[in-house]
Amino acid sequence: MSLDFVHTIDIHRPADEVFDVLADFENNPRWQAGMVACLWTSETRGQVGSTYQQEARFLGRAIHTHFQVTELVPGRSISIESTVSTFPIQVTRSVEPRAEGCRVSAHIRGQPTGIMAWFSWMVRRSVAKDYAALKRLLEEG
Repeated sequence: MSLDFVHTIDIHRPADEVFDVLADFENNPRWQAGMVACLWTSETRGQVGSTYQQEARFLGRAIHTHFQVTELVPGRSISIESTVSTFPIQVTRSVEPRAEGCRVSAHIRGQPTGIMAWFSWMVRRSVAKDYAALKRLLEEG
């Protein structure tokens, strides 16, 4: 069972400010439920080839994932791909300037295995809640 969807949300903050938060993955625990920790593991941050690892909890299970930045359009989009994971995934986070703030898109693609494959629908729900939390965090300061 594969996972492939896009979630979008409008955020009433400048696009460059929103992108800075999205592209620094150490910010993830501030707005992603279940995220325990994210830490850059390379000397570079937010550049193609940069790496980081994260620890999350989903359905009571610890999920340890290592990621690498695979694409970057400065100030507009960043793509990552898991290199070590129990849930292989690719994510592209994009920011598009709008008249009042910006539109944020998250394109999630993955091949969950084992028990995680049965709960793919929960990933969509979790992503929607997380990006709503990001909106609150950025708009309410």
